[in-house]
Amino acid sequence: MVIPVIISVSFIVFFIVNLAPGDPARLVVGVEADEETIERVREELGLNENIFLRFAKYMFNMLRGDLGTSYYSDKPVMEAYFERFPATMILAFWTVVIGMVVSLPLGIISAVRQYSWIDNFGMVFALLAVSMPNFWLGILLILLFSLQLGILPSGGYQGWYSVIMPAATIGMQMFAVMTRMTRSAMLEVIRQDYIKTARAKGLSERVVILKHAFSNALIPIITTIGTMFISMVCGAVVIEQVFSWPGVGRLILDAISKRDFPVVIGSVTLTTIVVCVVNLFIDILYGFVDPRIKASYSNKG
Repeated sequence: MVIPVIISVSFIVFFIVNLAPGDPARLVVGVEADEETIERVREELGLNENIFLRFAKYMFNMLRGDLGTSYYSDKPVMEAYFERFPATMILAFWTVVIGMVVSLPLGIISAVRQYSWIDNFGMVFALLAVSMPNFWLGILLILLFSLQLGILPSGGYQGWYSVIMPAATIGMQMFAVMTRMTRSAMLEVIRQDYIKTARAKGLSERVVILKHAFSNALIPIITTIGTMFISMVCGAVVIEQVFSWPGVGRLILDAISKRDFPVVIGSVTLTTIVVCVVNLFIDILYGFVDPRIKASYSNKG
């Protein structure tokens, strides 16, 4: 299904970008250029051709690994994308790590000690975290840790410490979602009969919760983690803009503002491929977590 998804996304993005108002040729040469120059640039960029013919040529070149060249930097789109991709992956990775380290233990404890003060505190904090706009929290962190305390950079990628504030900003919302999901999944599992049987056998509470309950509650948790990771890979555009993070989201945003068609279309297409690969990895991981899913695939085979 990856191939039709990529073709469909490329088709939609190609036509939306090309049918949007504005002339990229005029933006390339400047507003003071004469019509003859603009027409010449438009011809060089192939903007005068039929849009369906242009899309067919684009797909043919994409099959050969050519996603076009930026109108402004004359840099291949593939090269421009993968220059920014590592920064996006670093941010996505640490966001997921921060979210998991805090939310998984809190979600498990909240489920095991339902309606306790820990559960109430965790759910209230999760509600506050999911309600806070990311850009607002990011600005507050910049004001505190950069302007007031001066211990963290306000933007850019200058080393591992540059990741702390943007990852914490996005990770806060992920923490809220994962805490609530972990709690819900664990509450559903710990009421099952096999958990009662495990306790009746005399197993310690730690073994019952971590080995029997948590392992059987992993499917929705993995789905949530994968969904959040995909949203990070797609580009946390607002946060990347607030922290001047050199990621894919900011690349796409800058390309849209400049009407740089090849960069927009190519970046979205490459991101679609990455999302498909991550989804495939999550589906495969389901089989390792739950033997029943692996058995169902084997039976179909």
